[in-house]
Formats: sequence, C-alpha cells, structure tokens
Amino acid sequence: MPRAVTLIRSASLSDVAEYAYAATAPAESRLVFLAGACPLNEDGSTAAIGDFAGQAAKAVENMRTALTDSGASLRDVISTRVLVASHRREDLVTAWEVVRDAFGDHDVPSTLLGVTVLGYDGQLVEIEAVAAVLDS
Repeated sequence: MPRAVTLIRSASLSDVAEYAYAATAPAESRLVFLAGACPLNEDGSTAAIGDFAGQAAKAVENMRTALTDSGASLRDVISTRVLVASHRREDLVTAWEVVRDAFGDHDVPSTLLGVTVLGYDGQLVEIEAVAAVLDS
C-alpha cells in the first residue's frame, strides 16, 4: 500500500537529531489530526503513575488505537509533539526514547517539550500527532 508521508532529511543540518527535519504529503491525502494521546486506561484512570517510560508507552498504545480507528497507522504519521510534565531533561529523554523506538525508522519530525502540568491526575506524558493517508 502506498504511503502519503515523505520524510525529508537535510544535509545542511545536524545529523544528531533522531528525527527527520520535515515531511510532506500530497494534496490528495486525507489528514488526520489526533487529540493528545494520554496515558489513560480504559476505565479512565491514569496508567503508570510516576513512570515516564510507562506513561509514554501507554500514550503510544492509545495513539495507535486512535490511528487505527481513523484508518491510519504509525507509518502514516507526519509529525508529533511530545509533552512531558517535568523540568528535568532526563525525564524528557526517557519519554522520548519510548516514542522514538515505537516509530522505528519512520522518524517523523517531532518536538519534545517540558511543560508544567498536564490535564489528568498524575499525568506525565501526552503525544499529539498528525497523520496523512492515501485512501484507495
């Protein structure tokens, strides 16, 4: 199945970043805008309290479900924004590594942000995403 997303790498920018610097999708693609994927269990409780990696994994799992319900997958994601409720760089990196590993070689343009607080009790991680799909 052809994919809409093309990742763009720049030889003029650092290769230290663990993501593509840009991505494109053709005009005929259908864009899917996901609400922030939160680390919530089915009963609405926050998963993995106090665990940045555990919450990132649950948020990725919930993002996969939202993508599937939209007719998309992680391979269709064109960009992400990872929000981490911490001022400590190591906490941001812990969450980022889970997200990065979930995407594998489909390393979409991403922004990693430390924020003061997120919406649910005990929530440490949230992942926003946009996907592009070519419907047949």
